[in-house]
Amino acid sequence: MKNHDAAEKVSTHQTQVNVSRHENRGATKVSYTATEAKNEFGRLLEQAIHGTTVLITKHDAPRAVLISIDHFQTLQEAPQAKLNTLTEQFDTLLERMQSPKARRGMAAAFRANNKQLGKAAVAAARKRAVASRSNAAGRKSGKSVVSTVRKRA
Repeated sequence: MKNHDAAEKVSTHQTQVNVSRHENRGATKVSYTATEAKNEFGRLLEQAIHGTTVLITKHDAPRAVLISIDHFQTLQEAPQAKLNTLTEQFDTLLERMQSPKARRGMAAAFRANNKQLGKAAVAAARKRAVASRSNAAGRKSGKSVVSTVRKRA
């Protein structure tokens, strides 16, 4: 078994070299060789339980990670949370598209000829440009967008 102090020096040195996303959130990360992990598993387990990410290397290459069950569950639930958010956004968008006004607009768009579609596109572009200029002018002067638009009219 290696000297405890020597293992700490190796771990401390590798912790400084191995920077991860978890350190940005305040979590710590230490690294041990596979032999050290085998010989000192109890200590590594305690570190993981207390929130430290334990990286286990073999032949100087990362091979495994030991983390707490809480951290594991958080990582495992992340994709589902993202999917739930996307599902909610899709449902909201679909609901807006199902309103009577949206249905009339789509029916009119499908009935329109090329000339009518062109005019509608130009009108929408102008409307966005005016809104964009109004927002920029309002931000520069500190005035509200509504008062800026009213002055131009």
